[in-house]
Amino acid sequence: FATGYSFSFPFLGNILPVTENQVDLYKFIFPPHLEKPTLAIIGLLQPLGAIMPLSEMQTRWAARVFKGLEKLPSTGEMLADIKAKKMAMAKRYVRSQRHTIQVDYIDYMDELASQIGVKPNLWLLFLTNPRLAWEVFFGPCTPYQYRLQGPGKWAGAKKAILTQHDRIIKPLRTRPTNKSAEGGLLSSMFKMVGLAVAVFAIVYAFLKARENYIC
Repeated sequence: FATGYSFSFPFLGNILPVTENQVDLYKFIFPPHLEKPTLAIIGLLQPLGAIMPLSEMQTRWAARVFKGLEKLPSTGEMLADIKAKKMAMAKRYVRSQRHTIQVDYIDYMDELASQIGVKPNLWLLFLTNPRLAWEVFFGPCTPYQYRLQGPGKWAGAKKAILTQHDRIIKPLRTRPTNKSAEGGLLSSMFKMVGLAVAVFAIVYAFLKARENYIC
């Protein structure tokens, strides 16, 4: 039965023990008991959403921690956060080895982005660029949003966000040809004929039902 995988880290010895897929990792990345934060586990998630953007965000944060640009909280604070996440999962899911590393895509992306300082400031965006703010808030939550500000800021993020719908639609469009106008007219004729047939079928069915009812 395809019920998921069991994971372990035997090559790390006793540094990262795993029991029934239960593992203590701060924000699902950092072992809390290390003397120095020199180890990060990337991609050990079961997200409700795409895993690749989440792994990228994990990597961005881990790289800054390794370089000393970001600091992790104390061991006690990390353990408290781990315990809180486990309790929240226990309330939401049945007890199972499948539900030990569950995350929600947007919530987890925002959580990590806050650690790095790249979570978009929606209030500021609404004041400075309402169209961009609208797209960020109501559009798809793509990784471009986390390149608008802070470390790793990308100059092309704004344009990428505002044009992402175009890139979704473009592959679905047919190629333009010299006969596009003729094809459009033919398509319209087929639509009109189809509509006429549908109307005739509805009227015929109505009259037939009425005739049966009178009889």
